[in-house]
Amino acid sequence: MKLSIVAIGRPGRGPEATLADDYAKRATLSGRALGLGPLELIDLEARKPGKAPEAELILAAAEGSHLIACDERGRTYSSRAFADHIAKLRDQGERRLVFAIGGADGLDESVRAAASSTLAFGPQTWPHALARAMLAEQLYRAVTILAGSPYHRD
Repeated sequence: MKLSIVAIGRPGRGPEATLADDYAKRATLSGRALGLGPLELIDLEARKPGKAPEAELILAAAEGSHLIACDERGRTYSSRAFADHIAKLRDQGERRLVFAIGGADGLDESVRAAASSTLAFGPQTWPHALARAMLAEQLYRAVTILAGSPYHRD
């Protein structure tokens, strides 16, 4: 099952972008044997401002995929439960899993409505570059949990 993080905006060249890229590479390498990956980071930039144009880009990038909307009102998971959720989707035959991170104003309702589920990092609002890096790390962590690696400690 391919994994994608689709985010509105440019990640820049700062440490957050480097961190997200590093975790995406790690998840890709570790996930091959498990049928997970590659983990791709897709950055989208709307030509018009607002959530609706951003939603069009996100929905087009996620077409035909199992979409999970990253939203502060979404569901929270422990790292182990998150790994189990991903494994369940893989085992049910999903071919691509897309996580959507909205722009500065969040996700348009159309993205949340199209999503099969939601994911929250808690009730706080996080900068997009950090959310992208945190999600990449959690996907890497999920892969290591499923592989039985000692990276994650309960």
